[in-house]
Amino acid sequence: MPEQQKPYRVYRGGRAKGKVPLQRPPRGQDGKSSPKGKARTPRQRRPGRRITLVLLVLIVLGVVWLGTSYLSFSRGISEANARVPARMLAELARQKGLLTSSPTTILVLGTDGGTGPGRGNANRSDSVMLIRTDPRKHRLAFLSIPRDLRVEIPGHGAGKINAAFQYGGPTLALRTVKDLTGLQINHVAFVNFDRFRELIDSVGGVAVDVPRPILSNRFDCPYATATRCRAWDGWRFEKGAQEMSGARALIYSRIRKNSLDPSETDLDRARRQQQVIQATADRVTSFGTAVKLPFRGGSIVKPLATDLSAGQVLQLGWAYFRANTRGALHCRLGGEPGSADGQSVIFGSEDNVATISMFTGRSAPLQPQKGLPYAPGCVVGNRRL
Repeated sequence: MPEQQKPYRVYRGGRAKGKVPLQRPPRGQDGKSSPKGKARTPRQRRPGRRITLVLLVLIVLGVVWLGTSYLSFSRGISEANARVPARMLAELARQKGLLTSSPTTILVLGTDGGTGPGRGNANRSDSVMLIRTDPRKHRLAFLSIPRDLRVEIPGHGAGKINAAFQYGGPTLALRTVKDLTGLQINHVAFVNFDRFRELIDSVGGVAVDVPRPILSNRFDCPYATATRCRAWDGWRFEKGAQEMSGARALIYSRIRKNSLDPSETDLDRARRQQQVIQATADRVTSFGTAVKLPFRGGSIVKPLATDLSAGQVLQLGWAYFRANTRGALHCRLGGEPGSADGQSVIFGSEDNVATISMFTGRSAPLQPQKGLPYAPGCVVGNRRL
């Protein structure tokens, strides 16, 4: 009879020396036995916990950065608000809705600080400009008003529009622009152009595309001696895109005569000012400037006076960021050159009304009539105005 297979095996061995170690099955970090072949050591950690920790740290840093940026920027804006005359606020039209969704018209007044050859009078507005944003259409428009344009100044009769600032400060200048254009102006910003360079330097300079070579008239000689200044021809700017510091951008915006192109007028100077302002806005709303806000938020708005609150400035920056800046509309008012009261002036053209309609988007833009250097009109982009 065959021997039956036993259900177990019998092992034989010698007597082990010493204490036999107690062996236990490997256990995971949760206290349970690990699956076969997947034993964990106590030092192993789940990668998900590290990722979560990193995300939490980034979120905390982001909140701190945002809070610090806003506080620094808000303090600067509060100081800029305090520089606006109280009477001026009553002249502004109330903003309907947020600046990120509603059209906004802003009056920008620039004054040329100091006196001397080529520097003008600090009591007069050296630049008068309207900026309009239309967030729903992603549209941005600029309208320059020649400082020599002869207009009716409330309470003072006819005169150059830049004299309104001298007679009654920014409040009268605002009222004069409203009467001239028939537009409701929502906000105002005015700045001494000499201090505007501080703003440009605070954002690391600006990029400006110079449309044609320039050899300026002789003003603000860079040399300390009279001998070198007499031998100096003027400021030179090559054609093409270039980075400009605050001082150089200010000089570019103030050039009144171009020896290389005698056909240029004061309206070309206004166009250069539009370029500098737009280039500055591009840099202010850039990511690089946003990163530096905790450290430079106050200095960015230090040269300005405006009624815009910190929240409204941020809204305006977002509207500008989303606008088609390359396709921005550049307009100017104009007329016929002449003289009145012993001064060279520009008598307003009947086409100024049509130009204002173009500026607000109610009609298609038309270029200034050729052969008339002071003619009003609009162009799209960086073409010569």
